[in-house]
Amino acid sequence: IVSLMESDLAPLLQAVAEGTLAVQPPVVFSPQSAVCVVLTSGGYPGAYHTDLPITGLDQVPDDLIVFQAGTKRDETGRLVTSGGRVLNVVGLGHDLSEARERAYAGVAAIEFENKHTRSDIGQFGVVQ
Repeated sequence: IVSLMESDLAPLLQAVAEGTLAVQPPVVFSPQSAVCVVLTSGGYPGAYHTDLPITGLDQVPDDLIVFQAGTKRDETGRLVTSGGRVLNVVGLGHDLSEARERAYAGVAAIEFENKHTRSDIGQFGVVQ
């Protein structure tokens, strides 16, 4: 949802902290669609390997959003896996189909040993 949020998040968080959220202006969202695909380490949610080098992030188009979850830098500075849920790739589009296509293009650019992802995310429509 934050990927589609056009309002500034900081004032909303401040209003929550101060207990004044009810008097804030409404939150504005983009009319676009968003699809988020999670890349997991093979075996997740069961046993999975860590410390696997991650490549291809520099090949992900700049207008996609990649959230790091189960990642870390190893002793040489390489980005490696450190958890079961490794990365989240968010694609935006005019409709769900375009957003899905863009997200999976980003997923295809990223590689690590035993990378796993579902292939049906965004396929069945919007959950309300």
